[in-house]
Amino acid sequence: MAGTTTSATRAAAQAQEHLSALTTKDVSGVVSVEPTEDGWLVEVEVIEDHRIPASSDMLAVYEAALDEQGDLLSYRRTRRYPRGRADVGRN
Repeated sequence: MAGTTTSATRAAAQAQEHLSALTTKDVSGVVSVEPTEDGWLVEVEVIEDHRIPASSDMLAVYEAALDEQGDLLSYRRTRRYPRGRADVGRN
């Protein structure tokens, strides 16, 4: 990953900022950060639908591709599920 100027920590923070701005959803946290040849692939969990009680919120995981400087190249939702549901079959 020659030439990468952004650290994993900074890439995670930037992905959260980008997704919060674009989706207007509350970010719950970062699920994973992975270096790529051209930057970073970051999975971010967001609260898609606040419900009462909070234990019935709908969550989603978005995958964000960032370049070496942390600029967003693309994003997509990869999963959607109710809070507390086990992530069976996923690594």
